[in-house]
Amino acid sequence: MSIIITAEIGINHNGDMSICKKLIDVAAESGADCVKFQKRDINEVYTQEYLSSSRESPWGTTQREQKEGLEFSAEQYNEIEVYCKSKGIDWYASAWDINSQKFLRQFNSKYNKVASAMIVHNELLKEIASEGKHTFISTGMTTYEDIQNAVDVFNNAKCSFELMHTVSTYPMKEEDANLNMINTLRDKFNCNVGYSGHEVGLAISYAAAALGITSLERHITLDRSMYGSDQSASVEPAGFKQLVGAVRKIELAMGDGVKRVYEAEKPIAENLRQHLDWKK
Repeated sequence: MSIIITAEIGINHNGDMSICKKLIDVAAESGADCVKFQKRDINEVYTQEYLSSSRESPWGTTQREQKEGLEFSAEQYNEIEVYCKSKGIDWYASAWDINSQKFLRQFNSKYNKVASAMIVHNELLKEIASEGKHTFISTGMTTYEDIQNAVDVFNNAKCSFELMHTVSTYPMKEEDANLNMINTLRDKFNCNVGYSGHEVGLAISYAAAALGITSLERHITLDRSMYGSDQSASVEPAGFKQLVGAVRKIELAMGDGVKRVYEAEKPIAENLRQHLDWKK
């Protein structure tokens, strides 16, 4: 099975549907399987005190104005669904609260996602698992106990899932990647494991692909200098196209681990060993 590659648009659309569609184009043209968004009911996710606090942004001077500016409406998600279908790419979103998960049910998304920040939200985990859709569960900022609880929720609901090794820093330092956790998670929880990366560059994602991940998620942007907290940890269009192409080659190159003599090797062996009595 091929690695499921998701282009995380997240909030990098900056509330602008034209930017959003350009990012969907980038993902589709690069050969990604999916694009992903983030959905929040800001009155559930943030305190009123926090929403009233100061924050300069293109939408105003408060946290509320900034958060509201980054949320798409039902009509806009309908537009996204139609546009993705026309481009032949799936879309899904990570909900940060139960209201948002219920909101997303009106759409025909193939997958669900548990964001690292929400893996400790037990009621949200149960809500997501109850839908029965294959779910990607990110594991940044977690303990083994947190992960075990999530695994138990999904197993009890008989909902298919895979964990995603994640380090929740933006951007992530290379020395913090700890890619050997991919094997640790696979062995400890007996499930498929993906990688959700927040690093600058592509090398770490290539290494993750070679470690047998079943899914890969990277944030994408039109320009890393654009406004937004996730832009600096995102991949620009040319880099994302390179990433998808290289990951597909890595998948092909990994093979099945069975030693064989290839037909193309046989005449070379005959030539290079002609002075030896080596055939048995």
